[in-house]
Amino acid sequence: MTAPPAAGATADAAPAPRAGGRRPGLPPTVRYLGGRVLTALVSLLAVMVTSFFLFRVLPGDPVTALTQGRAVTVEQLEAMRRDFGLDQPLPQQFLDYCLGMLTLDFGTSYQYRVPVSDLILERLGPTLLLAGTGTLIAAVLGLVLGTRAGWRRGSVMDRVDTGVALTLWSVPSFWLGLLLIVLLASGAGLFPTSGMSTPGVTGPLNVALDVAHHMVLPVATMVAVVYAQYMMIMRSSLVDEAGADYLTTARAKGLRDALVLRRHAVPNALLPTVTLIFLNLGRVVSGVILIETVFAWPGLGSLFYSGLRVPDLPIVQALFVVFAGSVILMNLLADLVYPLLDPRVRT
Repeated sequence: MTAPPAAGATADAAPAPRAGGRRPGLPPTVRYLGGRVLTALVSLLAVMVTSFFLFRVLPGDPVTALTQGRAVTVEQLEAMRRDFGLDQPLPQQFLDYCLGMLTLDFGTSYQYRVPVSDLILERLGPTLLLAGTGTLIAAVLGLVLGTRAGWRRGSVMDRVDTGVALTLWSVPSFWLGLLLIVLLASGAGLFPTSGMSTPGVTGPLNVALDVAHHMVLPVATMVAVVYAQYMMIMRSSLVDEAGADYLTTARAKGLRDALVLRRHAVPNALLPTVTLIFLNLGRVVSGVILIETVFAWPGLGSLFYSGLRVPDLPIVQALFVVFAGSVILMNLLADLVYPLLDPRVRT
């Protein structure tokens, strides 16, 4: 005999939720995207703060560096400090810096006396041209060689490709650039030693060919150092896929080995390599500093180097944020693209 229900209780009361049930809330995709965007914003804020204080501890005084060898009075030095805003207390300088960053007003260069944003826009094109061309060639070369080495693991070609890639990967980019200049530019005279163009060249086709001629050595240096990452990741991924059951099934159905590789193995092995390409895009932009300096390429890298010698605080602060921001942005894009390639990440 069952006991009657307690007073005030209803027979159709809602049952208690099951243990381990999922609480209602935002969809997993929204939570994933929101978390990645929030992480990127926090990282960018940390970069902005670091950029201001990092270059304040560099040795050297901008006013002294810019007036070195000139006869200037104390009053002129103080006037320059006021003009640069260096006479303000550090908290006020930091506040002005943050307000400028939020409005994309990076200030005026100490040495060039023009807005830093104009300098960045002027130098951005050559850097993107160099970094984009080098990344594209390195990615294609790495994917092709990595596929060949992974599919024929242990062969002579695999050992040769892997050995050459690892050797070039371990070589400093500035040293390799100088070596190419000595051998192919100064020595053999096949390519220009520096710059992006030859004065006096006219005509769209001639200008394009001249720029391409100047790009050969910088791009070759960049590709030689970068392509090994893509090759080794692609090779490792393909080696992992080589023994998968679905490839055995495809062969049992009568597919030729080339079709098995192209239709089944490569698409599944591409995921880690594509992610690495996105992650490296930002690093490539910031990593061309040494290459641009060695080859006197008129891009953001050479501008950053010239700013460090003073130090030209508006230039180095802005470019530090641009370089780090490009890495953060590419990491964010990689996080956003990864779920499209692998839906398991969204759950």
